[in-house]
Amino acid sequence: MARQRGQAKSGAAKKKDGGPPAPFKRPPEVLQPLIETLDEKHVYIIHVDSQPPDFKRQIFTVPLLMNFAITALLVYRLYYILPYYFQIVVSILGYPNETTMVVDEMDWSEISVEVGKRTFSFMLDFILYVFISSWPFNFFLAQDGNPAVWRRKIGFRDREVVVRRSKKWDEAKGDVINDSTAKSLFMGRIGVATSPMLINEKTGYLLMNADWDLDWAAMVDATTMVDKKMAAIEAFKLVVLFFHEEYGWLCVDMKTGDNAEEDEKRRQVFAFRDALAAVGKEDLFYRWIEIVQYESSQPGGFGPEKQEKAAKQIRELFEKQGINFDEFWKESVGGEITINGPM
Repeated sequence: MARQRGQAKSGAAKKKDGGPPAPFKRPPEVLQPLIETLDEKHVYIIHVDSQPPDFKRQIFTVPLLMNFAITALLVYRLYYILPYYFQIVVSILGYPNETTMVVDEMDWSEISVEVGKRTFSFMLDFILYVFISSWPFNFFLAQDGNPAVWRRKIGFRDREVVVRRSKKWDEAKGDVINDSTAKSLFMGRIGVATSPMLINEKTGYLLMNADWDLDWAAMVDATTMVDKKMAAIEAFKLVVLFFHEEYGWLCVDMKTGDNAEEDEKRRQVFAFRDALAAVGKEDLFYRWIEIVQYESSQPGGFGPEKQEKAAKQIRELFEKQGINFDEFWKESVGGEITINGPM
């Protein structure tokens, strides 16, 4: 992957020999080809989007059609208004035509109406071509990556690498290693952006907001790495990258903290739900949750006996639908089976 981002400053930091303090660490070596293309000014969040391809296609269709419509409107407006503006320019150059205003032969009401019409036309076109035209331009033609090129190159997949890039807030993030206040604010913002509910409920395209944008070029690069076997897609599971002047590129260890185990369980449950939805059995997911919630709400707590009872009910429920719970979990999620849900 030879592409280099223009603003990257590889090797600018004076790296310390020792490792950074927890929860920060050196990024995996396998991600180095991607890191070399990133801009040191920004913070990046990388994760794998496991939403069904059809859902991703539906979400992407909305901005695609909207930008096609805006483009058509702009082209029509250009076709309609250019002759009019051309005539005004010709009139200014001293060649009278139908747009020429002979003020001496007009009363104030006629002058006011004509000036108002022209002012409205100029303002409308200023708004259209200075502000509105940037939407389809950024969608189809932006040189540093755009949604159209991203989708054309990777299509719609079961699992896609999503790369979010921080917006202007990163200019004031401070020294998140040595400044406890800056670190606290930084980790709080990262925690919100990496919430399992957010990542598992929304497809990547819907994660753009006031704090984060999508890095289209980086997503294409990451997908290329997966396609060329330079990295397994699991390497992009959940990675937070940022540049520090003393240590260079670092990532946040998302497995530290009191809630890491619970977050991982939730991630697995959501991945299991998506896998069931992909085979038309999403109703089984909600029946599974209902059984666990019912058993756990009964007097006496959710002890080993009740857990065993619930597990038996769940396996029987899945068997009736032609699905072996344990095998399906291993194929779709992997890791330890969480048959009793995110409890």
